[in-house]
Amino acid sequence: MTLIIVLLLVFGYLLIATGHLTGVNKAAIAMFIGTVGWVVYICWGSDYVMSQHPSEYADFLAGDSPSSDAVKYFICDNVFLKYVGRAASIVMFLLATMTIIEILDNNGCFDFITEWIRTRNSKRLLWTITLATFILSANLDNLTTATMMLVIMHTVVRSRRQRMLIGAAIVIAANCGGCFTVIGDPTGLLLWGDGAVTATNFSKYLVVPALIAWVVPTILINRQLPARLDTEWGAPPYRGDDTNLNRWQRFVMLIVGIGGLWFIPTFHNITKLYPFLGALCVLSVLWVVNEAFNRKLNDADQMAQRRVPRAIQYGTIQQMLFVMGIMLGMGVMTETGVMGDIASWIDETFHSIWIVGVLSGVLSAIVDTFTIAITDISLFPLYEQNDAYWKVIAFSTAVGGCLLSVGSVSGLALMKMEHMKLGWYLRNLTLKVALGFMLGLLVLYLETIIF
Repeated sequence: MTLIIVLLLVFGYLLIATGHLTGVNKAAIAMFIGTVGWVVYICWGSDYVMSQHPSEYADFLAGDSPSSDAVKYFICDNVFLKYVGRAASIVMFLLATMTIIEILDNNGCFDFITEWIRTRNSKRLLWTITLATFILSANLDNLTTATMMLVIMHTVVRSRRQRMLIGAAIVIAANCGGCFTVIGDPTGLLLWGDGAVTATNFSKYLVVPALIAWVVPTILINRQLPARLDTEWGAPPYRGDDTNLNRWQRFVMLIVGIGGLWFIPTFHNITKLYPFLGALCVLSVLWVVNEAFNRKLNDADQMAQRRVPRAIQYGTIQQMLFVMGIMLGMGVMTETGVMGDIASWIDETFHSIWIVGVLSGVLSAIVDTFTIAITDISLFPLYEQNDAYWKVIAFSTAVGGCLLSVGSVSGLALMKMEHMKLGWYLRNLTLKVALGFMLGLLVLYLETIIF
């Protein structure tokens, strides 16, 4: 049965890696892996429980006779729920932050970005929009930030080739920006929630490598753009009657949303509660402010006239289901005990976390960033808090996912939006990203030696 579970996971990884060819949604694949894996596990649960949790099972029985139903109840209450809670905390955090972004976007709080990048100068537009993406993705969710910026860029730049180049730079900035904070990427959030890293130490080591991994390919992309872009600036987006919100009200909402997310690490350090609870608290406050500022619309059936970012909603739901499925699938793999054998083989073969980091980056480009990250985290759960391994994995999987456009959800969104081919990305962008990736990893290596 262990072999069946392992083959199920490997087959799922192959389907995720080839999703752009088969057209099968990777969220559906992840959910299938997670659900079927646990069904197979619980059907032969006695062997696993006796090998992995013998003492806990004996305490659970409390002198009663063992039975097949008792094993199933034990697995459900003492094994399965642990992984459900771990995955649910990440999904709830994503749900809260993505809703915060949607509320801010619907109220025009990000319109200043469009005003800021209003230029035909390619250098200024590229650097302003990627800088905004880098900063926002570090504080919000990198997928939603990337999608929002891609939509802005798509409506402004008319040339498809120019959109593909600038869009790739946006994806790189989003992934790099998200990887150096514990709330910017699901991997960092998972490490932080598990106690593997602390927020300050994590950001201190990764901010410079993330900057290098973003800046280097962006400089090279800028050389491929003409001096003047083919742009078209339309009227501001229509939002029903919510244009009654003036600039200071939108600024207040932006401060409540972004500032509240900045407070979450402090909230976690004080209360020791899961970070998603802080995110839900920020969302509730922002929701109250939103309804207070828009109270004239509530009774006029005009709230429905707002521009709702359907692409963001659809993409985020898929991302949450994907995260849940992958974490459940990796949980059942961990409970079989096979992850320890794989970890021992990797340790004996490579003897270096840096080689593992490079390989993880390459695999992230082929499969998926979060899939490889959760695999690496499950392989070596016993590393100490703030160990260099956690930072290497977070950086390598996030940036490595940009080596190919299929390595991240935001890259897939770019492919779909601009009808971009994988071969074009490979010829024009992979080497640029690889250079930034290796330089950033080198800086991270030097930091671990010096500090």
